[in-house]
Amino acid sequence: MLSALLIAGGCGKNGVKLPVTGESVQSVMSPILNTKGDKIGEASFVEGIDGVTINIQAEGLSPGKHGVHIHEMAVCTPPDFKSAGDHFNPGHKEHGFDNPKGFHLGDLPNLEVDADGKVTAEVTTALVTLKPDVKNSLLDADGSSLVIHEKVDDYKTDPSGNSGDRIACAVIKK
Repeated sequence: MLSALLIAGGCGKNGVKLPVTGESVQSVMSPILNTKGDKIGEASFVEGIDGVTINIQAEGLSPGKHGVHIHEMAVCTPPDFKSAGDHFNPGHKEHGFDNPKGFHLGDLPNLEVDADGKVTAEVTTALVTLKPDVKNSLLDADGSSLVIHEKVDDYKTDPSGNSGDRIACAVIKK
């Protein structure tokens, strides 16, 4: 299941592949907000030949692993970010890569935040797109959001992997 996702930590951005056809590249850049509404980083989303590459750079987070998911609405209202809605799940699956019934398209690998509260991560998923008017598009009529949770995602517990409260959010829309 994780074969559809690639993750690479560190600062490099060398893994991003862009379309070589005449199509325009879809991309979105969004600030990541904390529960006070302060900008703590940025998230970028770029459509490439292998899927959507998500780059996350943030600081001011607690060290350790944090669940991160794509949610169904492009609204990030602090302090709880409930406005982002549920996980992006157009296939109506259950949560978690280890769930035998499948997983949400919004499920992503956990983030590893360093001892200084900083994270730089890159994830590529072939399961979503930035192309409009497609069922699995993050840029549908109401957009989407990227949400970082306070705890590690256990990859199996429905609906959010016991990952705790929503502590940061970035809107995904054009």
